[in-house]
Amino acid sequence: MASPLIEDHALLSDQRTAALVTREGVIDWLCLPRFDAAAVFSSLLGDDSHGHWTLQIADGEVLERRYLPSTMVLETLWRSPTGTATVTEFMPIEDDTDSTLRGDLGDHSNLVRSVACTAGEVEVVQQLRVRFEYGSVVPWVRKQRDVAGQPVLTAVAGGDGIALHGPALTAEDTAHVGRQPLTAGSSQAWTLTWYPSWTEAPIAPDPHRELARTTAAWALWLGQVRVEEEYALPVERSLLVLKALTHRHTGGIVAAPTTSLPEDFGGERNWDYRFTWLRDAALSLEALLTHGHLEAAASWRQWLLRAIAGDTESLQIMYSITGNRNLPEKELEHLPGYEGSRPVRVGNGAAGQYQADVVGEVMIALAMMREEGLPETEWSWPLQKALVRYAAERIDEPDHGIWEMRGEPAFFTHGRVMAWATFDRALDAVRRHGLPAAEEEVTHWHELRERLREEIMTRGVDASGSFLQAYGSTEVDASLLQVPHTGFLPADDPHMVATVARIEQDLTTADGLILRYRTQGQDGLEGDEHPFLICCFWLVEQYVGMGRRRDAEALMDRLLAAANDLHLMAEEYDGTAGRMAGNFPQAFSHLGLIRAADALTGTLPGTGTRPSHPAKHHRTEQHPTH
Repeated sequence: MASPLIEDHALLSDQRTAALVTREGVIDWLCLPRFDAAAVFSSLLGDDSHGHWTLQIADGEVLERRYLPSTMVLETLWRSPTGTATVTEFMPIEDDTDSTLRGDLGDHSNLVRSVACTAGEVEVVQQLRVRFEYGSVVPWVRKQRDVAGQPVLTAVAGGDGIALHGPALTAEDTAHVGRQPLTAGSSQAWTLTWYPSWTEAPIAPDPHRELARTTAAWALWLGQVRVEEEYALPVERSLLVLKALTHRHTGGIVAAPTTSLPEDFGGERNWDYRFTWLRDAALSLEALLTHGHLEAAASWRQWLLRAIAGDTESLQIMYSITGNRNLPEKELEHLPGYEGSRPVRVGNGAAGQYQADVVGEVMIALAMMREEGLPETEWSWPLQKALVRYAAERIDEPDHGIWEMRGEPAFFTHGRVMAWATFDRALDAVRRHGLPAAEEEVTHWHELRERLREEIMTRGVDASGSFLQAYGSTEVDASLLQVPHTGFLPADDPHMVATVARIEQDLTTADGLILRYRTQGQDGLEGDEHPFLICCFWLVEQYVGMGRRRDAEALMDRLLAAANDLHLMAEEYDGTAGRMAGNFPQAFSHLGLIRAADALTGTLPGTGTRPSHPAKHHRTEQHPTH
């Protein structure tokens, strides 16, 4: 069986976990009850035998699919030879007023699929195959009664229970199937619920009430966000994706809801992205803050405090959505992988890497929170000072870089610039916001900041004036497009102009998109990869800053055309084949889209209608003392 295209999928989310559903009605990826839990449907990385839930109209074709405006509620229009139908699918958002549902063990995560016949008559056909532990465990399935005495189909294995409410399905081989006729004006709904297996099967939520409440919840959240009219639809969808990837209770933001969707089809570049990278989360929060959403920032700052928990010396680049540190990487040998791309990995060994840019990304985001009016708490400034100490203590240590190179560590120029930003933002916090610091601390931060500037301009630049990927390297890297974002240099500085020229020369593909870097260098892995979408969006942003607006608009149009019909984007895009690659949907790509649109509309800090970040380019002021 051929794998569905990555871009063929839609995303459903209840802000605790997420499901992927194909255009043809196959849910082939769902982890319950959390983003990082083991999947109960894994056919995306294998075949039907690894679990799926298919719901279709017999002999039908899909005419159109869309999200209901301002929501993550999916609506698909079907037509068959005998009639038409609308399929509505969503994951109800938990009712925060219900105090009985707290903590993952007590939660009931639901997925609702309802079908309404709109003309003539149709037949709904289904196949359900639950397979726990990423498709490796066959559950005990039986028909029984829920706590209210209603009939329900349950599947249990270990601590996991699945309950399916709705018109009954019958056993057929190792799956359950059903056929349900509907006539014009009639409808039916099925609800799949995760629950702890040691409890009774819960009652089904009311689909109509949950639809109304969930639709209202999404729309209310988006309505609190500032969005400019130009590029409004893709920006709104991207903001909703970032919210959909944010755990409702913990505040952790996952990089993507999937694992092991390949960057190189048939190759080994397959990674688990269901975790919270400090970098990705910080950049996501900057995008949300630019659009006026302080709630997510406050929640994530608390997540950060819990994750680090006073042990800055053991800082990791990534954590689980609850802030746990132990993310061992292992391979699932029973899964053949998407289009044969092996290994399939769960966990991520990069958690143990040192990446010098991470603290700088976090400090920039925390500084932006201050600028947006979020007050410091009793612990938030001490946390930042601890992060600055961590960066100072490791300032002479090479790292693995923003792209998590699996080759030898190096002094990556992007990481050195982000280290500069660490001390720059700390000094700004003292100078402009009056946060307390000892005189010797401030003096040390100032010395390190100035040392880094001189070092970067001496060792991180080639003869043409372009920044280099790493000290001693001859390669260029798309991450260097982030230099102006830190305030280190303006976008129109000659060094940035030269860097863009090198990127256009060395990293641009035949279809006009750009790669992160050339994999023959520090990469450390076999195979190649496709253009990285966030890097392309960074180039849009850079073009705007350089005054190349026509180039920025042309590239933006090219990138928006690479999204699927629902405005969702994966990590990479193969322009030659016209298909997406990598995990999906990817927070990085969507936050890049938001920032590029903000640059084009003048709403990105420093580009027009909003005040610039206080960090000034080429600072020479004397350091303050306290």
